[in-house]
Amino acid sequence: MVLSLRLTGAKVLHETMLQDTALSIEAGQIVEMSGGREVDLSDFLIFPGIVDTHGDAFEKHLAPRRGAMKDVDKGQIAAEAEIASNGITTAVLAQFYSWEGGMRGPEFAEKVFAARAEIADRVGTDLRAQLRFEIGLLDHYAAMQDFIQRHAIQYVALNDHLPHDEIASGKRPQRLAGQALRVGKNPDRHWEDLQAMHAAMPRVPAALDRLCAALSDKGVSLGSHDDTTPEDRATWRRRGVTISEFPETLAAAEAAHSAGEPVILGAPNVVRGGSHKGNISAIELISMGLCDALASDYHYPSLKRAAFLIADAGICSLAQAWELISSRPAAILGLNDRGSLVPGARADLVILDARNRDVVAAIASGEITYMKGVIAQRLIN
Repeated sequence: MVLSLRLTGAKVLHETMLQDTALSIEAGQIVEMSGGREVDLSDFLIFPGIVDTHGDAFEKHLAPRRGAMKDVDKGQIAAEAEIASNGITTAVLAQFYSWEGGMRGPEFAEKVFAARAEIADRVGTDLRAQLRFEIGLLDHYAAMQDFIQRHAIQYVALNDHLPHDEIASGKRPQRLAGQALRVGKNPDRHWEDLQAMHAAMPRVPAALDRLCAALSDKGVSLGSHDDTTPEDRATWRRRGVTISEFPETLAAAEAAHSAGEPVILGAPNVVRGGSHKGNISAIELISMGLCDALASDYHYPSLKRAAFLIADAGICSLAQAWELISSRPAAILGLNDRGSLVPGARADLVILDARNRDVVAAIASGEITYMKGVIAQRLIN
């Protein structure tokens, strides 16, 4: 049900600060004045809905246990409920297309995006698709392009998670056997496949040049994952890969920023106070003005929490911190109809309890996607 409401009494986050002002919703949009019912939201805060450019925490809903990957559609519905409960109104599902196999393999990616299309009219959150493609899969380049076209995927991240150092030294990674057995593969065969992909890496740059050119011609946004050096970024830039996801070093982030390329960092990095892998601190990069957006990465609750942590630490204002999870990621995705609470924008918003900052309701395109407690009484009555 699309709401027609005039929300009063709440503090509303606008461009620079929280303001005591009414907010009206009509026909899925923010409007100057609604003819709908007036609802008193005293003691609550209204913020723009959160836009998540990259999250894979939905995986645990699709495969809660090894081998339990049958109900992919129901798993996504459950994931959407978690996404909405964290104030996220637009979520990019970052699905692997990887040599790792199992729920990160091409066959499972097919199931994920087929299910996404099937449930689209059964969920309110705008669930979008990102394909995380492992560049060492040379034999899959043509099939991957067909995959992208069939599923209308508009965002591709290019990854290389091969353990090159271990392969070059002939030392099997400790987790190799478990990784292989988890997807029903012989560990020796898995090791041979990794070695073969590593040996073929000299062929990858030319293949990537052609792949990126073809995807760019189709209007697909391209991002590189885990840049480490300015040279990495320059190489990706020449290919038209203009988004830098989770750069691992200050130098890589500076290189992207100086070229005007969006830098996306992980909100869990902010919440943890640093990277779990020992990479550059997201807080440090944000303090230096080298972050354009935060993404949930592997933990949806971190987005809201990170924005408040940044603001509470005095690194920037609350409005600026919230932009990192609303208007700025929306702009990176080319979604200029959301991310702010201005007339004409999509009615995407999150309602927070002013006392504890808990998410009590989320509204996406004028429809309630999550609601609990006293806020439910006020909106329903």
